[in-house]
Amino acid sequence: MSTIPTNSLSAFYTPSVGAQSGTLPTLPTSAGEDAGESSFESVLKNAVGAAQQLDTSAQQQVTQLAQGDRQDIHSVMIAVEKADVAFQLMMQVRNKIVNAYQEVSKMQF
Repeated sequence: MSTIPTNSLSAFYTPSVGAQSGTLPTLPTSAGEDAGESSFESVLKNAVGAAQQLDTSAQQQVTQLAQGDRQDIHSVMIAVEKADVAFQLMMQVRNKIVNAYQEVSKMQF
C-alpha cells in the first residue's frame, strides 16, 4: 500500500477516489497486521480524509459544469451523491462515538 499522509484517509479507497472507480472501504482482518495503520485514530483520519477528498472532487466537478467545461451532468451528480453519502456516514460514526463516550462517562467505577 502506498504511503498515506496523516490528514488523508485514502487507505479505504483506490488512488482514484475522485474518479469514477471508487471502491468500498476495507479494514485489516487480523490484529497482527501493521498496528500503525490499523489503530483507531488512523482509521478515523483515513475516513475523514476520504470524505473530504470526495467533497473536493464533487466541488471541482460542479464548478467545471457551471463554467461550461463539462457536459456530463450524470457523472457530476454521481460525484455529488458520493460526497453526500460519505458525509452522512461520517456524521453517523461521529454520533456513535459521542454516544459511546457519554455512556462510558456515566459509568461508575
